[in-house]
Amino acid sequence: MSTIPSPRMPAIKEPARLLRRPAWVLLLTVDVLGIMAPSPFLSHGRFELLSMAVVSAMLFQAGGLYRPQLKLSVLDDAPKLVTRSVAAAIFVGAITAVIGYQPVLSDFFLLAVMAVGLHLASRAIAYSIIRYARSRGSVAHSTLVVGGGAVADRIVGRLRADRSYGLRPIGFLDHHSDRQLVASGIPFRGSTYELPQQLDRTNARVVIVAFTDGSDADLIPVLRASERRGCDVFVVPRLFEIYNYGQTDHIGAIPVVRIWRPRLSRTAWLLKRSLDVVVSSAALTLLSPLFAVVALAVRREGGPGVIFRQTRVGLDNREFQLMKFRTLAPCDDAESATRWNISDDERMGPVGRVLRRTSIDELPQLVNILRGDMTLVGPRPERPHFVQTFTDEIPDYALRCRMRAGLTGLAQVNGLRGDTSIVDRARYDNFYIDNWSLWLDVKIMAGTVREVVGARGK
Repeated sequence: MSTIPSPRMPAIKEPARLLRRPAWVLLLTVDVLGIMAPSPFLSHGRFELLSMAVVSAMLFQAGGLYRPQLKLSVLDDAPKLVTRSVAAAIFVGAITAVIGYQPVLSDFFLLAVMAVGLHLASRAIAYSIIRYARSRGSVAHSTLVVGGGAVADRIVGRLRADRSYGLRPIGFLDHHSDRQLVASGIPFRGSTYELPQQLDRTNARVVIVAFTDGSDADLIPVLRASERRGCDVFVVPRLFEIYNYGQTDHIGAIPVVRIWRPRLSRTAWLLKRSLDVVVSSAALTLLSPLFAVVALAVRREGGPGVIFRQTRVGLDNREFQLMKFRTLAPCDDAESATRWNISDDERMGPVGRVLRRTSIDELPQLVNILRGDMTLVGPRPERPHFVQTFTDEIPDYALRCRMRAGLTGLAQVNGLRGDTSIVDRARYDNFYIDNWSLWLDVKIMAGTVREVVGARGK
């Protein structure tokens, strides 16, 4: 299987999140043990406490309470922890009442109050352990700072004075070498554009973006390339002096926004792939009668060769053979590879027009999905000729290949099909990848059904 070389697209690496695995495991353990702490002294109600612990952990995960933080404080997290624990207790209590365990229910809420208090205490202990490990240098992540001004200087000074953040600044980058961090004295490591290379050389896995003397537009592709190397990226927001950091992290008195990339984690890929296999298998089974009818109609209208195969570019610029029901037989391979749109071609017969109008011609791509060439939702795959052309002409077009090509996508459900703006398509595709979630996939698939039922295909 051939590939198109693209220096802008480094291989995907699993994110090296700050204390990701140790902290996540530690916090989950203390959450469950804290809520279950009264259990040894009970004659009944242990199962209900265990259920409360499990539901609480699920609510904590949904609320981002297992994400790594720079500044750990149980008082900051207490409102979220308490409200979710109480919600879990009410849920378990309601189930208990429905089942009819009244003796257990009468004591359960008193136990729940005790469990919430013990849980907060256990969280405080866990945070103290993490802060201690950071302060002793057991956890000290090498950090590059982008920016050489006063704000970057304040951040570096704070990180050096307080090691409980777990970050060790090893250098800064900016567009001009005459800038310097006066108070900190960390070395200048080159231009902002050299950030990906510096990450490789220094093995740094954290980037803090303060304010540089270059444009934000020039910085975006550099940060995207850095993210794909598995880095944590923090950005100081504009007008941070009046910024409400209630929903962000902070270094000293300076708020920083962490750029999250759950869409590129192994767990996310596994969930997405599982959905692909289940849905494509079910769809191929249920739609098999329709496949047979369409195949007969295509054969009758245009002769042999019901399935049309075409080379497309997918994940990490790998090529694969995309499958469609034939709607028009090309004159030769050159026409197939380089002609942009055939929706108005007079050679297309009535069957072909119906298939394209209803998007039924795309259904054989369910086989591509089952094989792993494609996914249900993602950027639409393009032919190598156009990928090369658009990559040379459109900024960030190549970044679409960070994810498997999709049967449908965010651009398509927003009307960008057929002969529409490639620039807008690239923007929608990159927005989708940067903000991926399973729920977003569900919404796009629902929008696709609406488009197909309305026969809006081209």
